[in-house]
Amino acid sequence: MKRDEVIVGIVIFAFGAITALLSLKMPIGTFRMAGTGMFPLSLGILLMILSGAFVLKGFFQGKKEQAKKEAPIESPESPIQMGLFLGSMVLAAAFFNLLGYPLTSFLLMVSLLKILGVKRWRVNIPLSLVTAVGSYFLFVKWLEIPLPKGWIGI
Repeated sequence: MKRDEVIVGIVIFAFGAITALLSLKMPIGTFRMAGTGMFPLSLGILLMILSGAFVLKGFFQGKKEQAKKEAPIESPESPIQMGLFLGSMVLAAAFFNLLGYPLTSFLLMVSLLKILGVKRWRVNIPLSLVTAVGSYFLFVKWLEIPLPKGWIGI
């Protein structure tokens, strides 16, 4: 596994840990009556688990590659993609209260899909819209989690 991929995994683990720690300042509630901190706490824990597994997989693959004496091929896009990914997450968090949950989740999905390489807008826009609408109905309507409505009022 490439050194840049391991660094990205560690940065995402740290981002998940910070998200989980900051969500503890909000009311968490229970799974039946979730508070505003439940979703970011769950997201932070999930990010830590997945990135931890990714980094561990990288270390085990790295030992196998060293045994084969293969030189890793560096990818110049990894640090740029990592920066764009984290930048879009920071912007989404900064404008979350102003724009509201539905619009922020839509714009975040559009930007993340574009960063991850989905070039066709015919795929990007509908997938982002379905994700935003689905998550809105899941968290706001079904689980009744009070999320910011923003200036659109939804």
